[in-house]
Amino acid sequence: MTIEPSALDVIRAHQSVAPVPVHDIARELGIEIYSGKWTNGASGSIRKDPERGGRSGFAILTNGQHGRERRRFTIAHELGHYVLHRDKIGEGIVDDRMYRSRLAGPMEKQANEFAAWLLMPWDLVVREVQCGAGSVEELAKVFQVSRSTMAIRVQVPYETE
Repeated sequence: MTIEPSALDVIRAHQSVAPVPVHDIARELGIEIYSGKWTNGASGSIRKDPERGGRSGFAILTNGQHGRERRRFTIAHELGHYVLHRDKIGEGIVDDRMYRSRLAGPMEKQANEFAAWLLMPWDLVVREVQCGAGSVEELAKVFQVSRSTMAIRVQVPYETE
């Protein structure tokens, strides 16, 4: 992943403590975040929005009916699109609950990998384990992500109920 140095500086400045403050990162990058009710199963979107966008001209919308952990991942995923694929956003990218959009598969995979890297930087995960977080559940709580997301990040099988 190639990230513009100024964006990388903003992100790195916020990755020193868990949970990583995705709202603060978005604000510093000039992106406004909004939440609303969606009935079509969409998790979120990012779009150019001259009226509601921040100083960057972009806005992220999340599905307010989803839980906090889901919305945090959605924001991080959409930030991935902004940082990695800004020139392809056009009038917007809408991601469904599986974080798929009209973009090609590799770009969605990149946005998902970016979100995991943003929310769960490996050095912080290791630090939390060394400080006593001994399970996927404990780590997920600390990083405010779903258990399945954390299990994927630490590469362990996890059974959902």
